[in-house]
Amino acid sequence: MSSIDPVVRTTLLKHPDAYRDILISLLCLVEMVVIDGKGHLLGRLASTVAKQLLNGQKIVVVRCEALNISGEFFRAKPQCDGEKDEQGISTRKTGGHRTFLELQMANLGFWDIVKYHAYLRKMTRYNPTRGGPFHFRAPSRIFYKAVRGMIPHKTARGTAAMERLKVFEGVPPPYDKKKRVVVPQALRVLRLRPGRKYCTVGRLSHEVGWKYQDVVARLEERRKVKSSAYYERKKAARRQLVHAQKSAVVSEKTKSQLAQYGF
Repeated sequence: MSSIDPVVRTTLLKHPDAYRDILISLLCLVEMVVIDGKGHLLGRLASTVAKQLLNGQKIVVVRCEALNISGEFFRAKPQCDGEKDEQGISTRKTGGHRTFLELQMANLGFWDIVKYHAYLRKMTRYNPTRGGPFHFRAPSRIFYKAVRGMIPHKTARGTAAMERLKVFEGVPPPYDKKKRVVVPQALRVLRLRPGRKYCTVGRLSHEVGWKYQDVVARLEERRKVKSSAYYERKKAARRQLVHAQKSAVVSEKTKSQLAQYGF
């Protein structure tokens, strides 16, 4: 703040909230922020995105299928009587499903899939197709609904905020050629203790009816090949530039002229 006009500096010191509002307005000058969802915890990222949307920031979240949810994924696979599963636990007594005690013995959590199936069972008694709630299967729509729950979306302010949000599986054009950022306070590696169990939204969505996991994976492989080739070209061009700068011969007269213009 030392380089700010003295009058403005005095005003900001007297009114700290004004300094915060100025910072928020400066952040909103960024036309659009592209967030790479991979490795972020869904709820923590949703809360940060919701706040920035209400402040006027346009946000695009890509790779929603790689978002994380704390707690291990579990899917009970029905098996024939008398068989044993991959952990060697008998499934005969439960008619193909393992008991809660056996799950604990196998050191498997199952709350994420159980919670999501409980959510899928919630519906309007008289006409679910009209009254909702509508259960989204796609990872992008799951994240969208998480953000929507943190915003007063039925007001004009909330509706305008939700219009600033775009969500995608994978990284479609033109966002594959834009700079992508992360949200440190929402990263799983910085929030969860090492060794804690987690699952991905993409796998959860696939198990409850999302049909495009293979399609997104195939398109992502193509994109990564192109991105890798571009990065190799960029590194080669950078090496050539550094070599040219070191080997360039510039006269003192030219240096003085460039210095006059700030180079």
